[in-house]
Formats: sequence, C-alpha cells, structure tokens
Amino acid sequence: MCGIIGYAGTKPVAPILLEGLERLEYRGYDSAGIALAAENTVVRTRAAGRLANLRAALEKSVAGPGANHSESLRQQTRGSSGGLAAPQAAGVGHTRWATHGAPTEQNAHPHQSNGGKYTLVHNGIIENYQALRTFLAKNGTECRTETDTEVIAQLLEFYDTGNPLETLRRVLPQLEGSYALAVLYYAQPGIIYAAKRKSPLLAAQSHHGTLLASDAAALLPLSRAHYRLEDGDLAVLTRHSIRFFDGEGQEQIKTPQVMSRHISAAEKKGYEHFMRKEMAEQPEAVRLTLEPLLRQGGPHLGSAEEALRGADRIDRVLFLGCGSAWHAGMCGCVVIEELAGVPAAAALASEFRSQVVTINQNTLVIVVSQSGETADTLMALRQAKAAGARTLGIINVEGSSIAEESGSVIFTRAGLEVAVATTKAYSAQLAAVYALAARLGQLRGTLGGGKMRAFLHALAALPGLLEETLAASEEEMLRWAEEIAPKEHAYFLGRNLDWAAALEGSLKLKEISYIHAEAYAAGELKHGTISLIEQGTPVVSVCMRPGVVAKTMSNNEEVRARGAAVYCLTNDPSVTARRRFLLPACHPLLGVSFAAVPLQLLAYHCARLRGCDIDKPRSLAKSVTVE
Repeated sequence: MCGIIGYAGTKPVAPILLEGLERLEYRGYDSAGIALAAENTVVRTRAAGRLANLRAALEKSVAGPGANHSESLRQQTRGSSGGLAAPQAAGVGHTRWATHGAPTEQNAHPHQSNGGKYTLVHNGIIENYQALRTFLAKNGTECRTETDTEVIAQLLEFYDTGNPLETLRRVLPQLEGSYALAVLYYAQPGIIYAAKRKSPLLAAQSHHGTLLASDAAALLPLSRAHYRLEDGDLAVLTRHSIRFFDGEGQEQIKTPQVMSRHISAAEKKGYEHFMRKEMAEQPEAVRLTLEPLLRQGGPHLGSAEEALRGADRIDRVLFLGCGSAWHAGMCGCVVIEELAGVPAAAALASEFRSQVVTINQNTLVIVVSQSGETADTLMALRQAKAAGARTLGIINVEGSSIAEESGSVIFTRAGLEVAVATTKAYSAQLAAVYALAARLGQLRGTLGGGKMRAFLHALAALPGLLEETLAASEEEMLRWAEEIAPKEHAYFLGRNLDWAAALEGSLKLKEISYIHAEAYAAGELKHGTISLIEQGTPVVSVCMRPGVVAKTMSNNEEVRARGAAVYCLTNDPSVTARRRFLLPACHPLLGVSFAAVPLQLLAYHCARLRGCDIDKPRSLAKSVTVE
C-alpha cells in the first residue's frame, strides 16, 4: 500500500498524477512513482523517499543535464508543450508504504513485467506471492524486486491473451490476499484497467477524462462524485467512459456517490503543520458530530437507532478498533457501563480475529475507524456479523467499506484529516461514544431525570470548553516539551478513564516525536516497569477521574521517589507535581476529552523541537489497509 492515482484523458497526465499523489501524502509513504502510457510503450519514473525526490527525477529525465529543472516542471504543470506536459493517453501513480522489501527505488511502484507489456500499481498484500514467484521461476520468469506486487505484473504477461480484461480474469483468482490494482497495457495507451478485493478503490469522471484513486482526497480537485468498486469488481477507464464488470465478465451499472469533503480541508490555512490546524478544529468537529445526535432535545442516533432496537436485550457491548480508535473504545466501555449498566469491553481488532470470542445476537459490536478502511477492523466486523452480532460503526468517511458493511453507522463530522497522527477525528469519536452511551442508557432506563439532564448539559458545553482548553494549554505544553524533548524515554500513568487518556498521549508522543513512550495503568507500574525509572525520567500523570485521583497521586510519589520528573494533568486543585496543568472542571465521564488536548500539544511541540516530520512521521500510514 498506500496511495493510488490514475488518469486517462485529454489533459497532460503527469501534472495530474503528481497533484493526486500530493493529496495522498497524508496517508504516509516511503517511495513514489508514476508510469505514463504512450504508443506501444509505458515509461516509469520512481524514487525512494518523498515526492520531492520523484519530482526531481522527473525534472531530470525531461529537462536533461544543466537545465533549469524547477522552471521546467513549472512549465509542465502549466501545461506548456513538450516533456511531461505533452499529451499522454493515460498514466498511473503510487505512493508506497513498504511491506515486502525495503523502501528503495527498485521496489517502488509502478511495477512492470519483464517484457514491458503490463505496468501496474497495487495496494494490499498478496499472501501467496512466494508460491507464485516459485511458479514463475520454474516457467522461466525471474522476479527482479523484493515485493509481492511484482508477481501480478509477471503473471499478467505470462498469461497474456491480448485482451487485458480477460487476462485479469484469469490471473486474479490465483491471488490470495488483498488488492486494489491500476493496470496499463502497452498496446492500449488510452486505457486503465482496475480490479479490487479487500482494499479500497474509487473511480470518477471529470469533464476532461476519467480518474482512479484509493482515496477520495485525490479526486476532489477534479470531481465531487465517485463510483466505489466492490470486492470482485473490475473496471475499464478510457478518456470518455468508465465501465464496470463482475468477476464473470458481466457488465455492472453503478450509481455515483457525491463527496461531502471540501478541497479546502487539505490546505493548512496559515498553520505550520496540518496536525496543528486539525487540533484547532477539534471544537468544531465535536460540535458538528454532536449536533445531529442531540438535535431532538435528547440523545437520538438517527438511522443508527436500528442497532439499539430492543436495547433491553443487549447483554454485552464490544468495541473493536486499532490505535486511537481502540483508545476511544476503551473510554466507551467505562461510559457505557456507568450510564447504561451493560458489561462492555474493548478489543484490538487485529487480536479479536484470532481469538475464540463468544458473541451472539444480543451482543452490540461497535467498530471504530477514522478512515472506514482499516483492514483489521473491517475483517473483525465481518467476523462479528457472521457470528450474528448486531453491529454499529463509528466512522469518519461516508461510503467507506466499514460504513457500507456495518449494520448501522454514526458518522463523526471531523472532515478530512490530513496529518497521519489523528487529533480531531479521535475527539469526534469520543463525542459520538458519549451520545451513544447516553441513548443506550435512556433506552434501558438506567439514565433519566437529573442524571440525563446533567450529562446532556455537559455534552452541549464540551465544544466551547475544548476551545478554551486549546488556548490555555499552548504555552504550558511548550514549556513541558522543552524539558521532555531532549529525553529518549517517557512514561504515562492513569487509572480508569485516565489510563485510556494516558495511552492516547503516549501514542501521540511516540508517533510524531520518536521518543520511546509507554502508558500504564498507574497501579501496574510498580509490577516491574518501575525499575526503569531513573533520575530525570519524564512521567506524565493524568488525574482527572474522581475517585481514583488520590491513588494516582500515590503512584506519582512512588516514581518521584526514584528520581522521576512528574508532569500532571488534572482538574483537581489539590493535586501537586513538579509541573501541573489545571484543566477545567467537567463531568466526571468527559475528562479524557480535555486531557487529549494538552497531550496532543505536548507531542506536537516535542516533535517540532526535535525537528521531526510532524504530518508524515516515518514508517506510519494514515489508512492501514493491510492486515
């Protein structure tokens, strides 16, 4: 994986591909490349590292030695004649996040068959690629890269019939795993062939051509509507049309979906980094998420109410997610148990798939995903549905795979999130979880009267208080960061909801600053890990949850006695620490939302002080579409 763009049309192809790849940078990648189709040939340009390296390689190949490369590319982007801007029939581009093989130019996409007949880009993983390589080698075809993707190109040429669609239909059943493919055939320079299984792929029509992409963000400048390929679909894109086929070769009719995200969401609007901009957008993301859920004067989930039908029969709630989505689910467990009186648990989607889990029609499975394409979460959702559970998705992207396959959906309204490390999407997930818990409690008769009114009042005040917290946190978190940024290790502590907050804070710090950080339930640190605490070790303690603050303070003293520098986030004025930041008083179930803000800022400033690539941290991808 990570990002695919394709274009067939009347405009210069290379600038469109490059712009599309730029809009996919937020997904994370470590190499990039494009392929341009002309009469009986396909020309590739690839580079390891960032898109700037690919641009430099393109400039060099077009302008030649000694030329003004930057001016050359500017002219090409404006559509002047010659070079990359000369009319090309079609092309495909890719940003790769390495899975099989190092992030080198040789392993970068697009990949090409040895005879040059087929050139393609691929998202996903071919699980039986080693067996296919062995088969190809026995039949005289040697693979030249370390990747799993190359075997697809080599198989297409091995089985080539002269009809790429028929050849694809012959090869695809041999592939085990997941794929989104965009394929060029040397003898048909104006056509892109596509195929999809378990990895997202979209097609769109513009007024000057057709487009293919793994993410709607790459399509937004040229089209506001797209067609979503389903598993088993194939597509044929020309300058003027898009045709869809099933695995048997029967043509399919699809209805386009209109994209709600606006192109301006992919602009920094004066901020140094997308992550900082998206932190500032959290109050609005939370407000937009809560607005439709609280519109009727009380919690109401709209179309997602179906998942709660017969709420008194729900005897267990299970959250599934990965990374920050899992942390949001951990918060959901506490809130649902307290407000609705239902046993709840949160499982990592990747682990859930390999466990024997007893679920049935009385289990409510809630899948949480920003992108709606997280492979492990999607597979876990399918497993839960097969077991008969009722399913509900908390998703940020309409039309995504998880949104389409969940029994019901609550959409978070965070908008496009460009930075790899989530901020506003996570806060919006928490807001959706709060409203869901309140509605479940209402339906089960465990949350009513004054308790309900107090919770709804706190939810209504949440966006405004988050805005105040953002403004108040900046200066103090910069001071903390100046002390923590030079360190190589940090620990985070908390109990109950505060532990979930600590896990998210730890993840943010390690994601973007590369400081080794771990989060522990505060009472567990002394069961082994306290041996790692030494003079000056940063320990960030979250003390927001009433009833456990005193115990967490005792744990703070344990690490302080061993030399730790304790930094404490709290809304309890009685808490003391080397560094303390006082957050606003809030409902006891909402403290994790307020703790998230300074913890994000702490990670951001540490990363900035350490000179890290904040929006595109190394080795990470925004949408993890492989298992």
